[in-house]
Amino acid sequence: MTKRRLSERQLERIRAIQARRRSHLETRPDAVSEDIELIGEPEIGRVVVRYGANLAVEDATGQLVHCLVRRNIGQPVCGDHVVWQRISDAQGVVTALLPRTTVLSRPDFNDQPKALAVNLSQLIVLIAPEPEPSTYLIDQYLVAAELIGVEAMLVGNKMDLLDAPARRAFERRFAHYAAIGYRTFWTTLHDSTTLTTLIAALAEHTSVLVGQSGVGKSSLVKILLPDLAIQIGQLSAATGLGRHTTSATTCYRLPANGRLIDSPGVRSFRLGAISRDELQQGFREFQPHLGRCKFANCHHNHEPNCAIRDAVNAGLIAPERLSNFQHLRTAHLPRSHSDATH
Repeated sequence: MTKRRLSERQLERIRAIQARRRSHLETRPDAVSEDIELIGEPEIGRVVVRYGANLAVEDATGQLVHCLVRRNIGQPVCGDHVVWQRISDAQGVVTALLPRTTVLSRPDFNDQPKALAVNLSQLIVLIAPEPEPSTYLIDQYLVAAELIGVEAMLVGNKMDLLDAPARRAFERRFAHYAAIGYRTFWTTLHDSTTLTTLIAALAEHTSVLVGQSGVGKSSLVKILLPDLAIQIGQLSAATGLGRHTTSATTCYRLPANGRLIDSPGVRSFRLGAISRDELQQGFREFQPHLGRCKFANCHHNHEPNCAIRDAVNAGLIAPERLSNFQHLRTAHLPRSHSDATH
């Protein structure tokens, strides 16, 4: 009995020490001074996770190194390619950021874009029968993918919750996405054969999973990453933050030579302020009809001779897509653009 009470006290003490350590690390300066001694030659690495002032950087051999950031080089985020150099105690200092190919961002509290993850090549939108999918949120993700120039795909997860007729009806609700070129997968985590084509689609890509809470993202990640516990352990060892590291956007290695970025921030994703032209470009099926409206700044709402509405009437554009476009136009365009009159 005494031994059990002692064990519980020890656990509490360990938790308290870890909490103090995290607090200390979070309040440390987010950069290191110029006069710190660097060892060896500069190396190129990839930021796997950032938590406060601490980064785990993967070197050319796949090893993870705990790094801090040199002053005045910008804010590295998950997926960044960086130049870094080793210092004492098997740690490193990031000295430069390399150019980014793509940036997935969302507005911060001041409505300024904040990068969530960079250097992506694919964005995977996860939906499920429960909770009720939001096409408005789906279309925000797809607009973001179009604007940053990455491929997007739709994955319907937990399909085993539906009987055959309900499943067919559910798939029909989202058939317009496949019709305009978005690859669509229907999966259940209890049947690995339904994941085969999705796993193949992730190979050789850096993909980010996005979706509402409750769609099974964590469970899917565990299946896609059979060595997830090992990778988390390596991150914990590199950062010294324990499992707390997993609350940050993290880039994991997939078995088929790809990368999977898991980010808690994309569950509450929203677009920032964008122009009308940018928003239109985000709806790929609008492209053949743009420039054919009577008015050059047509809102595709009630204006006469609107090519987009004509395309909806002809079955070339899904009505819900136009509805979501209108909602996004009102919510995210600067007022001077969204309030223009005809």
